[in-house]
Amino acid sequence: MGGTLRDYAIVTAAYWGFTLTDGALRMLVLLHFHTLGFTPFQLAFLFVLYEFFGIVTNLIGGWIGSRLGLRITLYAGLGLQVAALVMLSLLDPEWQFALSVAYVVAAQGLAGIAKDLTKMSSKSAIKLVVPAGAEGTLFRWVALLTGSKNALKGVGFFLGGLLLSTIGFVQGLWLMAAALSLVLVAAMVLLRGDFGKSKAKAGFRSLFAKSPEINILSAARFFLFGARDVWFVVGVPIFLYAQLGWSFAQVGGFLAAWVIGYGFVQAAAPAIVRRSTDGTSSEVRAARLWAAVLAVIPLALVGALRAGVDPAAAVMVGLGLFGVAFAVNSSLHSYLILAFTDADKVALNVGFYYMANAGGRLVGSLLSGLTYQWFGLAGCLLTAAGLVAASAALVLLLPTGAHVDATHAARPAGAVPDGD
Repeated sequence: MGGTLRDYAIVTAAYWGFTLTDGALRMLVLLHFHTLGFTPFQLAFLFVLYEFFGIVTNLIGGWIGSRLGLRITLYAGLGLQVAALVMLSLLDPEWQFALSVAYVVAAQGLAGIAKDLTKMSSKSAIKLVVPAGAEGTLFRWVALLTGSKNALKGVGFFLGGLLLSTIGFVQGLWLMAAALSLVLVAAMVLLRGDFGKSKAKAGFRSLFAKSPEINILSAARFFLFGARDVWFVVGVPIFLYAQLGWSFAQVGGFLAAWVIGYGFVQAAAPAIVRRSTDGTSSEVRAARLWAAVLAVIPLALVGALRAGVDPAAAVMVGLGLFGVAFAVNSSLHSYLILAFTDADKVALNVGFYYMANAGGRLVGSLLSGLTYQWFGLAGCLLTAAGLVAASAALVLLLPTGAHVDATHAARPAGAVPDGD
């Protein structure tokens, strides 16, 4: 079941390469189809299967990974992303509108499966290489991997806007497909072993047999990432482009800076949060505090916009603060889900957790289009505040005592779920 540090380095490098294309693809699709006249809700609808298949993939992918090993799920994720990029490049502008939408939604569905297979493989692999009982190492590796992934995804957002401005939609897709194909070939040549297989073959019913802590954290994650995507997916990018007159590269650059900054804060989270001797109590209290802080920020941003503060300045500062609080929340959740998970069930529990994460993104994406179309950016931000409040209420249900028992304490520390 275990893996080596070399295995983990290869998986992580492949995931980093994938992350660049994932961020760039989102920006390419969003901005390209906005210029074709798609409404905010139609833009959000393009991501429905992307997020829906993330739910399915995270649920089933963890089960598959526990039975076949993480190497197989990694290859599948990279290969499907290449297929999705090529499929989108073949879109014919002469097709009827309904056919074009169905085709793009289907291609995005493939990309959604690809993303979550690759993510689950990478995030689960870390649990198998960090020494048993290394609680401090757990949080540091969680923060480092999640932070670096999000920084690279931010670079991908900028890359997507830049490709659209320079070589165009189709050529940008082909370039990314070629680069990711090289990553897949390198992973297949270098990676060995069947790390990630469960010692006992998990039955399908075990997908839903979770501890109360796993269920609570998964539900809190659902609302947390819904709160981010309700403004992130459609509302803010279209507001910056259509209302403030920013260029593609400027929109991509702002979202890139936000995600990169978010990644740096995630990496610094272990220095921000006070550690506990039992592995969970201080971290649970910190998660409650930072959730409360996060819920206030979108309300303050709406107030600033209503008070006549310059919209560009208000959005950049307000969402910058949101990113800081959100990053600390995300890192704490990422640590806690592993603190309550034993090594032999890592793929199953991480998959279940990411299923909730993808469900939150799906709801957030749809709400982003609807609330922006009906109520503008303020509607997106108010909805975000409500979703964060729901996440904070769920975190209150987590225990703060010394919960980690002998089974958990003996696990190899690691695997870092983080979301998108």
